[in-house]
Amino acid sequence: MDQDLDIIAACAFGLESVVVHELEAMGFSPRVLSTGRVHFKGDAAAVARANLRLRAADRVLVRVGSFEARDFDALFERTRALPWERWIAPDAEFPVSGRSVRSGLSSVPACQRCVKKAIVERLREAHGVSTLPETGGRVAVEVALLEDVASITIDASGDGLHKRGYRIAPGEAALKETLAAGLVLLSAWRPSRPLVDPFCGSGTIAIEAALIGLNIAPGLLRSFDAEDWEAIPASVWAAEREAARAAATGELGYAIHAADIDPRALDAARRAAKTAGVDRVIHFQQRAFEQLSSKVEYGSIITNPPYGVRLGDPEEAERLHRSLPLVLRRLPTWSFHILTARQDLERLVGQTATRRRKLFNSQIECTYFMFWGPRPPRDLPAKAAGEEPVDAVDAAEPGRAPAGVAVDAPVPMPAFGGLRPRDERELADFRSCLEKNVRHLRRYPSRGITCYRVYERDQVDVPLIIDLYEGRAHVAEYEREHSRSVAQQADWYDAVRRIVAEVTGASRVVIKEKHRQRGLTQHEKIGEAGESFLVQEDGLRFEVNLDDYIDTGLFLDHRLTRAMVRDKADGARFLNLFCYTGAFTAYAAAGRDGRGAASTTSVDLSNTYLEWAMRNLRHNGFLPGPHRLIRSDVLEFLREHPKGEHYDLAVVDPPTFSNSKSTEEDWEVAVGHAEVLRLLRGLLSPGASVWFSTNYRRFHLDEAALAAAGYEWTEVSHRTVPPEYRNRRIHRCWLLRPAGASDREK
Repeated sequence: MDQDLDIIAACAFGLESVVVHELEAMGFSPRVLSTGRVHFKGDAAAVARANLRLRAADRVLVRVGSFEARDFDALFERTRALPWERWIAPDAEFPVSGRSVRSGLSSVPACQRCVKKAIVERLREAHGVSTLPETGGRVAVEVALLEDVASITIDASGDGLHKRGYRIAPGEAALKETLAAGLVLLSAWRPSRPLVDPFCGSGTIAIEAALIGLNIAPGLLRSFDAEDWEAIPASVWAAEREAARAAATGELGYAIHAADIDPRALDAARRAAKTAGVDRVIHFQQRAFEQLSSKVEYGSIITNPPYGVRLGDPEEAERLHRSLPLVLRRLPTWSFHILTARQDLERLVGQTATRRRKLFNSQIECTYFMFWGPRPPRDLPAKAAGEEPVDAVDAAEPGRAPAGVAVDAPVPMPAFGGLRPRDERELADFRSCLEKNVRHLRRYPSRGITCYRVYERDQVDVPLIIDLYEGRAHVAEYEREHSRSVAQQADWYDAVRRIVAEVTGASRVVIKEKHRQRGLTQHEKIGEAGESFLVQEDGLRFEVNLDDYIDTGLFLDHRLTRAMVRDKADGARFLNLFCYTGAFTAYAAAGRDGRGAASTTSVDLSNTYLEWAMRNLRHNGFLPGPHRLIRSDVLEFLREHPKGEHYDLAVVDPPTFSNSKSTEEDWEVAVGHAEVLRLLRGLLSPGASVWFSTNYRRFHLDEAALAAAGYEWTEVSHRTVPPEYRNRRIHRCWLLRPAGASDREK
């Protein structure tokens, strides 16, 4: 047998460099021939060793010959001249497959027949036989033509090398074992460090990592076609198997953790791990991804999350990918390796990967995104596998220098999240400003003011609005571009939450992020859901909800306006248009001297707000009573209102914009306010008062329309905006009266 056989390790696109490193570790000198082809030279033992130990290769081929073949005569004669009798016994089975790329011999079936015929003639002559029964061992032949050059190989592996023998039936959309091993070998993980796969499925990545970490040869549980070849003696295979078994180390630094939400997949993974002989070093757990956490440091995530191509919901897969940075930021010293078909992963997670590599999962084009965390210190010790579970090992406090690093050394940034020095400075300035504001307003609670604003974009780099509601803080982000990633922003929110709680003494801090999107912007709460609770204002009680939308149920900027309405309400017939949660109605019902309004009518199109208003009236003991709550479009209510029914006091506080499905047309206060006030004029008593307010910054009162409708008006915004508001134009408010009202009525 030749000592320098031409051997080719075939592999998937993108894994060539991995196979090169594997072969170099075995003592060979490989080179990449072409996509998916790595060439090296060796003897019969090299063929056996490569089959037993290669992890990322798909199969091992022996190249019998390579030559130019521009026509079938050349292909036949050059193939017939090769020493086939060295490889194929008289009774061996030798199927021929083929492929042709940019070659004059483009008919693959014709090429296969030509090669088969040439081999038959050579074997008959060499073995001195007239028939070849093909009942013995298999020697699969492939003829590959590329630009008129034929390369003829025989397959030493048989079944693909991904068939390790530990998995009976692969799960749905399961990774091939060779690809899983490639992911591990491309990663920053080392056997001395922790490893977690939070989307383990049937456990392929975890099992392959365990085989790598324990240095267990992946081919020990299976057989290969070349074991039946006379050209490679059985003693060679026995010696290589024994050497592979002796090379197994038997220990890892930490147990490998693998989790999934599918119990059936986990059962299959446990069975496969046991068959592979690595179940003692893998901890399988049924757990949702959002529950991922670890106290241990400097580990690696290697995972293939569902991406909704072959299985699953694409929209759910996108939500999952968007959640990655928010979960992975909990592991500030770890590195993360994610194989996904989502080519837009970097956009979804809001940052650029450290490295990326194009790979194929079956026929699906994927990218292997690698986000590397800080390098572990050299003297950081590793724990033995099974000594403690990953979730129980203590770690340094996030943001502190790890063990073995000087205290004054700069702490490397995590792969996801972390506060930059700039962020730390801005947050320190924010803390100082908030402390000053809280001291300035410290007398408010003793004056009975328990719900008020303490911060309103005072620091330009911390654009937040912070309101206190009796020991609870409501924080809303004001829209402003920043350079933080999604995970860094989440860490920034955590820091804001801590500062607000420490400075204000708030028992609960709710943060709402304002999304940057076209059209009407909404806020989304950051954190756990909460419940409604009652607060007091001016002796009245109101239900507040800090969790659902940006509006909490009580507009704090109208605290003084509500008091003015209360002063005018005794004995009045009160109308509240766009009533929201009915705070103005409750004030009117209470009145100032205890009599309160003679009746109230509150109008809104939202059932949610009307039910909320009803609860507010009930909380203050005003129901049952002369209080009507009407679900209606305001314009429709005014147009259909019974003639002869008049109001002495009214509040009109419309939204800036509304596109309710219940109405045919969108509402805009800039245009619609004139019609509302015109129709309202016919329902007012001669001495009535109307408070009209808006939060629209670019609002212009239609004075011509008001004059034509018979109004007199005065802007009272300087009296209605509470003094703690930095933005003195948080709203604008006018007091309107029917023209010609007597001085006594005014």
